[in-house]
Amino acid sequence: MLLRRLLGDALRRQRLHQERTLRDVSADARVSLGYLSEVERGQKEASSELLASICEALGVNLSQVLREVSDEMASHELASGTAVPALVPVSAGHGVDAESRLRAEIDEVETNVVGMSSDADKGSREVVAAA
Repeated sequence: MLLRRLLGDALRRQRLHQERTLRDVSADARVSLGYLSEVERGQKEASSELLASICEALGVNLSQVLREVSDEMASHELASGTAVPALVPVSAGHGVDAESRLRAEIDEVETNVVGMSSDADKGSREVVAAA
């Protein structure tokens, strides 16, 4: 199942649910009627900016449309037997090591910055004392 087809179907359902025409939505989204029609039919791959504009014209959140598409894609994958195990969360497995290293690097940088500012303060005190 193509992502662009599912996106187009979801956008068309929203438009038809609102009983709006392609012409109406294309004008509000500032996209040509023909291009919007091709997006709805899954013939054109819409950019994220275009999707956001269409969703705004429809008065729906892009995240809602993407969630609907994601759920439908998951159903197709389960039905076809192409579903794979879920992604490993960042906090699991190797992600923990990477996260720990990143936190240690941040702590080191913060320590160096504090040390540098302390040295700068000490230097300025020495300059003032010498004057």
